Amino acid sequence: MKQLLLDFTQAPAPTFANFVHGGNAELACALEAAVKGVPGERVMYVWGESGAGKTHLLKAFAQASGARARYVLARDFMDAAGAPVFAVDDLEQLTEEEQSSLFNAFNERAFEFLLVAASSAPRDVAIRRDLATRLATGLTYRVVALSDDEKGAALAAHAKARGFTIPGEVTAYLLTHARRDMGSLIAALDSIDRYSLETGRPVTVPLLKAALQG
Repeated sequence: MKQLLLDFTQAPAPTFANFVHGGNAELACALEAAVKGVPGERVMYVWGESGAGKTHLLKAFAQASGARARYVLARDFMDAAGAPVFAVDDLEQLTEEEQSSLFNAFNERAFEFLLVAASSAPRDVAIRRDLATRLATGLTYRVVALSDDEKGAALAAHAKARGFTIPGEVTAYLLTHARRDMGSLIAALDSIDRYSLETGRPVTVPLLKAALQG
């Protein structure tokens, strides 16, 4: 019988400390410097495939910047005006009105620093060209997806933060049979952790199969 329990093992908040750098060490360092106002760029543009770690980095940046910064999804940008520092995710989802608002805010220097994330480079992003040009005037970085070994390290670090150890065979099974983007892998790991607590069974491949089927 499953135990009925509150989820005391909430996934840890994204921070710079629990971000597995892989090929993104320079980008992570640049964002940590931006928190301190170094260098003096007004905008930083990060892009890369889904699941590469863009959202993690934006949330980590906003958390490290404190109350002066606000993380928002692009679709919520119009409701989040007024902060001196913004981290805007899913740039392509900005409506035409929101694109105009962001363009005007940039020209009017309505913010101190802007961090944006998109799936495409500035020259390819599906927004108005004048805004894309403005956003490319600062630093631009591509977020490089993790290798399988780096994904394994990230899963091990996430499991440790939740208070358990993930066996190597469980990691191998996830990397072979689950969706391979980090968002899906982390969600699967969270599911097996909850299922392990509910059933009182250790984290194993059979438990993982049962958790994912459930």
